[in-house]
Amino acid sequence: MLVHGFTQTGASWDHIAGALRDDGCDVVTPTLPGHGGIPAADLTATAAQLVAATEHESATWVGYSMGGRACLHVALSRPSAVERLVLLGATAGIDDPAERNARRHRDELLATRIEAIGVERFVEEWLAQPMFEHVPSDAGGGAEARTRDNTAAGLAGALRLAGTGAQEPLWDRLHEIGVLGIPTLVLAGELDGKFKVLAKRLADAIGPTARTEWVPGAGHAAHLEHPDAFVTIVRRFLDRT
Repeated sequence: MLVHGFTQTGASWDHIAGALRDDGCDVVTPTLPGHGGIPAADLTATAAQLVAATEHESATWVGYSMGGRACLHVALSRPSAVERLVLLGATAGIDDPAERNARRHRDELLATRIEAIGVERFVEEWLAQPMFEHVPSDAGGGAEARTRDNTAAGLAGALRLAGTGAQEPLWDRLHEIGVLGIPTLVLAGELDGKFKVLAKRLADAIGPTARTEWVPGAGHAAHLEHPDAFVTIVRRFLDRT
């Protein structure tokens, strides 16, 4: 199960999904609520929808950014569905109430801006952020695909219902993943300083079943910047666990 990030859809995984299918994996690339024309939902409801998207009893769940938080919800609410867990550029939320409230306010302002200026202009602004400067223009999460496949109402709803400001933090529950013995790989781009710190915190909170690794030469969207390196790391993890 490959779960995408904000403004993307399941199609953003096409290159990686193809490589894993060549290895004999059965790969599912669902589109999150609020994206691809699907009505927005909070992450608890999203987790249930994601589990329903696979016919298998369990799977390796790979989530990027917002998709990583969705995968954490799956692991905590339906652990029997999770054989392994891979998190890239992810967090378990904002545990400081004041910071979370401030983020909720910023997300509301951003959601209102999306509704005011439309998807095309918003996507241009979103991808112009420094954290995405290394993403190739023709990568699976490029501007054309994000503009074509999403709606302003959907993206605004995803921020309001599933943004880090709206989400109750999961940090105090992460040890449950370790207790359940779920092998977990927490990834960040080598150049993504903020999420390297968060990756270490995630792994420490989960416990001995979790470890960290960095995608060489990559920033936040490491799976789009260096997809082959990302696949190599995931393959190694699958082989070892």
